[in-house]
Parts: sequence; structure tokens; C-alpha cells
Amino acid sequence: MNKDLTVGPPRKVLWMFCLPLFGSVVFQQLYNIADSFVAGKLIGENALAAVGNSYEITLIFIAFAFGCNIGCSVTVARLFGAGDTAGVKTAVRTALLAAVGLCLLLMAAGFLCKELLLELIHTPEDVFQDSALYLTIYIFGLPFVFLYNLATGVFSALGDSRTPFYFLAASSVSNIAVDILFVSRFHMGVAGVAWATFLCQGVSCALALLFLAKRLSKIRADRKGPLFSWGYFKEISVIAVPSILQQSFISVGNIMIQGVINQFGAGVMAGYSASVKLNNLVITSFTTLGNGISNFTAQNLGAQKKDRVREGFRSGLQMVWMICVPLVLLYLLIPGPLMQFFMKDPSPTAMNAGVLFLRILSPFYFVVSAKLVADGVLRGAGRMKAFMASTFSDLILRVTLSFLLSATFLGSTGIWCAWPIGWSIGTLLSLLFYGRFQKK
Repeated sequence: MNKDLTVGPPRKVLWMFCLPLFGSVVFQQLYNIADSFVAGKLIGENALAAVGNSYEITLIFIAFAFGCNIGCSVTVARLFGAGDTAGVKTAVRTALLAAVGLCLLLMAAGFLCKELLLELIHTPEDVFQDSALYLTIYIFGLPFVFLYNLATGVFSALGDSRTPFYFLAASSVSNIAVDILFVSRFHMGVAGVAWATFLCQGVSCALALLFLAKRLSKIRADRKGPLFSWGYFKEISVIAVPSILQQSFISVGNIMIQGVINQFGAGVMAGYSASVKLNNLVITSFTTLGNGISNFTAQNLGAQKKDRVREGFRSGLQMVWMICVPLVLLYLLIPGPLMQFFMKDPSPTAMNAGVLFLRILSPFYFVVSAKLVADGVLRGAGRMKAFMASTFSDLILRVTLSFLLSATFLGSTGIWCAWPIGWSIGTLLSLLFYGRFQKK
């Protein structure tokens, strides 16, 4: 059901809209968590290291899909808030066609460069072949990733956060079952983990596109728009390209950090692979809630209801900080049992690295969550220069400090310490840019 985010108490509207988004991202992360769980528990520590190693490269492709999602979502939300239903349909078609073309280019680049990327991050020989195999199968499934993200972006722009949640819940649970079936029954190893994700993402993509077509057919328009609009393409690109660059540079930065981590051996790699999944569950949750705030901001700016944007920011802060409390307590108090969920008979090196990673980063979730809420408002308002400036400052600091601190007596612990410093500086900049936007 489409939902107008420009009417009703902002706090209640935002909470009702964002809670299903939070549920969706939890199930979305189950894809990666399931892969790591099955690889670590049913195959071995090297398989877990291979999946985690490949995951950093897949984030580059996800960055492009995410950029298409948010560019389309913000544009469609603005048009929907302004009541331009014909524009909504044209913008969706434009985004779909552009996304297909971009996806094909990325697939070609991925097949040609995957081994080079693995070499650049110093992938150890004992996990190289499994990493390459996982990447190959993942690249075959890129169309599913792109089209699914675009469909869910449109649903969110129309104020419907529940439909994507239902798709993800069903497909994520199915992915766990298929993962276990392919690995334990068919003995497919790392390939089984990758093919399970491929199949389940394909099914969820097909269903999302089918439901999207039905939803759009029910929206009445006062005129028939063109199949493709260069005007809307430009508008989508203004939001999408900076978002793609942001996520891409973050992914490249993570790959560079992964290269530093790889130099400490398979034990530290496995510990990081497990703990970073738990960390990404939190960060992706906050990012998705920030996307919801972007849609809320875009709809209300389209409807010329600017006062609601400030109330949405305050409600967003309350929401993410309430989510922070239990997660921070879990990661501080029982990181060991959480790590063991992913690993079978973990080595002391792997366990120590992962536990320390979580304990250093988790207190700063209160900081980075504030940044992602402010970023959501800036992105929904089209303030992409400010959005990119704070993000790149955070990234550059984290990457630079990872290299510098890991070369000291801190070793791999120095890499973990780089995260809070980058987050803190980036948050300060995002809040300053948000304050400047509110004054204007």
C-alpha cells in the first residue's frame, strides 16, 4: 500500500515507515550471515576467510546497486509527494533501463578483473581459488541484485516499506535452508554457498518486479509519459552518482583495509570476516534507516512541508539510539559467543581479533548512527556535496590510519582503532552541514 509521508505526526509516520525497513535490512544481512555461518561451521576456517575476503569486493557492485536505489527512490518520492503520478511512472522506467545498462557493464568488468582484484588485496594462496569461485557466481547474479534494489527503492519512495520486508523475510530464510542443503547434502563447498544466494536472490527479484508492475498499474496518471526521460535521468543521476561514488570509495577503502588485514594471516582474516558481519549488520541497519529518512525528507520537500524535515531528523535520532543500546551491550558483553556462531573450533588468533574488533567499535555506534541520520536528510534534500565531503573525510581517515597504526606495535589492533576516529570526524562534519541546511 502506498503511504503519504507528508501527513500525520512526523514521529509516528517515520517510525511506522522505518521499522519495516529495519526488519528488511536484518533479513538482508541474513544472506551474508548465512554464507559465513555455513562456510565457517560446515566447511572450515579457510572457507570462512574466502567468503569474507570476496565479500569486500562484492561491496563494490552493491555500491552501484545502492546508488541506483537511492537515486530512483529520492526522485520518485519527490514526484509522489508533489502529486505527479505520470512523472512517477516515467522516472521508474527511466531508472530501470539505466540500471540494466550499468549492470551489464559491471558484469563485464567483474569477469575481467576479479582475479586482479583478489591479487591486489594480497589474497593468500590457500583461499584464492575459493574466493575467485565465489566471486564468479556472485557476478552472474548481479542483475538480480540491481533490479531488486531498484524495485525496493520505488516501494520505499511510495511510502510502502512493508512489501520489501515480506520479500526479504521469505528469501533470507530460504537462503539459509538452501545454503545448508547445498553444502551438507550435496557437498558443494564454497560454490554451494554462492549458488544458494544466487537462486534465492533471483526468486526475490522476480517477485519484487512482478509486484512493482502491479502497483504501478494501479496508479492513475493524468497523462501518458515517455518510456525514457533524459530530464529524469539527469535528476536521478544527481543523487545516484554521488551515492555510487560514496559507496564505491567506501568499498575500495574496505578492500585496501582488507589487504592490510590479509598480511596478518588467515586467522586474523577469519576473525575479521566473522566480526565484520556483525558490524555490518548494525551499520547497514542505520544506513537503511537513513534511506527511509531520505524518502521522508524528499516527499515533504516535494509537498513544500519543510518544518516536518526537522522533526523527522529528531525522531530519526531517537530511533537509531534506541537500537544502539541493546546492540552495543551485546557486542561489549558477549562478543565471544557471537563470534563462535560463525566458526567451528576457531583458533585463538581468530577469536581474539574478532572480539577486540567488536569491543573497540561498538561504543561508537551512537556516533556513526547520528551521522547516517544527518546524511539521510542531506541526501533527501539533494545536498550531495555536503554528504560526500563528510563521507570521504571519514573514509580517508580510516584507510590512512589503518596503514599507519597497523605498522606500529599495535599490529592488527591499530586497524580496528582507525574506525572510531574516522566515524567521529565524519559525524562532526555531517552535523555541521545539517545545521547549515536547516538555517537556510
